[in-house]
Amino acid sequence: MLTLFGVVTVIFFLFNVLPGDPAQMMLGQNEDSAQLEAVKRKFGFDKPLSTQYLYYLNDLSPISLHSKNHEDYTFLKKGKYTATKLFAIGKTNVALKLPYLRESFAKQGKKVTQVIGETLPNTFVLAVSAICIAIVTGVFLGIVSALFKDRWLDKAIQVVSTLGMSVPSFFSAILFAWLFGFVLHKFTGLEMTGSLYELDDYGEAMHIQWKNLVLPAIVLGIRPLAVVIQLMRNSLLEVFNQDYIRTARAKGLSEYRIIRKHALKNAMNPVVTAISGWFASMLAGAVFVEYIFGWNGLGKEIVNALNTLDLPVIMGSVLTIAIIFIIINIFVDVIYAWLDPKVKLQ
Repeated sequence: MLTLFGVVTVIFFLFNVLPGDPAQMMLGQNEDSAQLEAVKRKFGFDKPLSTQYLYYLNDLSPISLHSKNHEDYTFLKKGKYTATKLFAIGKTNVALKLPYLRESFAKQGKKVTQVIGETLPNTFVLAVSAICIAIVTGVFLGIVSALFKDRWLDKAIQVVSTLGMSVPSFFSAILFAWLFGFVLHKFTGLEMTGSLYELDDYGEAMHIQWKNLVLPAIVLGIRPLAVVIQLMRNSLLEVFNQDYIRTARAKGLSEYRIIRKHALKNAMNPVVTAISGWFASMLAGAVFVEYIFGWNGLGKEIVNALNTLDLPVIMGSVLTIAIIFIIINIFVDVIYAWLDPKVKLQ
């Protein structure tokens, strides 16, 4: 909770010190002084920054305080909050509600939760696909690299993994889109751009296009794949030097059984750490990949929000990603205890 509070504080002050008037952004070129004042009162922009910060915390808090004054920003207006009134303290109502991430500036009347709800599942599908590619391929190549240490196959895998870590994702995305979506389109059948759901030729219904997932998932998985290969190789080589591995070999166990039964599980701790961090960062790092491939996910929405200075969408998206980071870190601690029983004793 303290981490989340710190993230909320940083996000609010980071984006609210940017130049520009949010009320003017919402009204565009058609504003007049009366409309400007009305919007500022409605969204609390006429208050000092410290008061706006308290409003923001109140909006996010499940248990929140709301004024009984219809003109106040915190009034329990129908359609604004999904809330249940608990009790009243003087001129203030105490309510139980879902976190309110406010409304989009660019898509007036549309809540940020709706925007995130429409785009996050697409990003989640992309991130899961990419991390699965990285895990399966990376663990396999890491084992192969460890078994053939210092041979040509090991060196070839190391070169490929180093190259994968060195190339920026946006460059890989452009290269893959051009090569496999344009130059080799007749052979691959893949498109340069496309999202998970697309309208049919008649524009009447949405259909899932799984082929559009292939290129962005591979591109997004290249860098974590390279990290998993390196970590798996080094961790496995370290485990191979342990006494219990030498004992297993002395007993005549096959190399396959030694790896599967004894070495692999003990070598996975650093890999799990890397995977957890990369999976969470994929939700944020998918920005350029989604934008280049036209994938309608949270990353692409963040780019569009940055272009239009849609601060509520940016703040809500960053906050959502931060919450996912925290949840994944907690989940990883549980996995550690399963992989290494000694962790429970610490």
